[in-house]
Amino acid sequence: MHHDTDPRLLRAFVAVAEELHFTRAAGRLFVAQQALSRDIGRLEREWATTLFHRSTRHVALTLEGERLLPHVRRVLAAYDGLSAAVTAGGERPLVVDVAAPVATGQQVLDEARLIAPELEFVARYHSGLARAAAEIAGGRLDVSFGRVAGLAPAVRAGLAHRLIRFERVAVLLPGDHRLAALPRVPLAELAGETLYAAAGNEDTTEWTDYARDLFAGRGIRLAPPFPKIEGDVEFGRVVRRQGWSVLASTEFVGVPGMVLRPLVEPVPLSPVSMVWRRGPRHPGLDVLGTAARDLGDRGAWLTRPAGSWLPEADRALYASVGPAAGSLERP
Repeated sequence: MHHDTDPRLLRAFVAVAEELHFTRAAGRLFVAQQALSRDIGRLEREWATTLFHRSTRHVALTLEGERLLPHVRRVLAAYDGLSAAVTAGGERPLVVDVAAPVATGQQVLDEARLIAPELEFVARYHSGLARAAAEIAGGRLDVSFGRVAGLAPAVRAGLAHRLIRFERVAVLLPGDHRLAALPRVPLAELAGETLYAAAGNEDTTEWTDYARDLFAGRGIRLAPPFPKIEGDVEFGRVVRRQGWSVLASTEFVGVPGMVLRPLVEPVPLSPVSMVWRRGPRHPGLDVLGTAARDLGDRGAWLTRPAGSWLPEADRALYASVGPAAGSLERP
């Protein structure tokens, strides 16, 4: 047996052992199923043993796999402990994806910097939790914000997350649109309209999924897939050129020549969670959690107005979350 086994292979073994399903384990590790199968095969060859009984319908640990599993878990715990020791004291900057300069994540980051000026937080401006989740799993990002219910369950299982806000959903309209003069737009008024909600952008699939649920049965059409649009200036140019209205939240960047109007009757809410990788902790995580709670208390971020709307997946995920931030666990 090799004594210098790649930790990636050990994590692959544990994921398959816990899921007993290669597809779910691959999703949890953000790798292709074929790559995961190759890793397990390589580990079995290195160790000259069979770890799993496999069939088209069933995966089970062998007796040798069961014997080795607790040892592998202890080795991985030691790796994680080493990582925590290396980063102890917060010397390493915490890399935080806030999506956009006006987003909820940016507000939390600004507050965290005020609370703990001695810590270094490095901001990233990716758009979409689907992309950020992969970046977190790959160790290129520490924290992000977004709609967790829109991620695949296997992906969600590898992340820690805490709901911090229910953002109100809005529509971005051309200035000369028939609804632009309204201070608030009833959802029924959008029947027959086509709205852009990032279809075709693989980084933001959780938002397109939200839009499909919201539009279903209301006669609102989703704009067809379009290549990912990079940057605020290019976004404004494309949206104006296409003549789109855009599904957004009230925390959205301004676009010249367009107006942002909150949606009502009902009030659609977009849940925003703080999301981070399970495992070794960084002191900046607790600071971000405190900042989110403080902002939430001051701004009633977790208050849901009467008659508000959430997709079924979000209602199920947050069924136990009350109107007050105190009902949430600490990060």
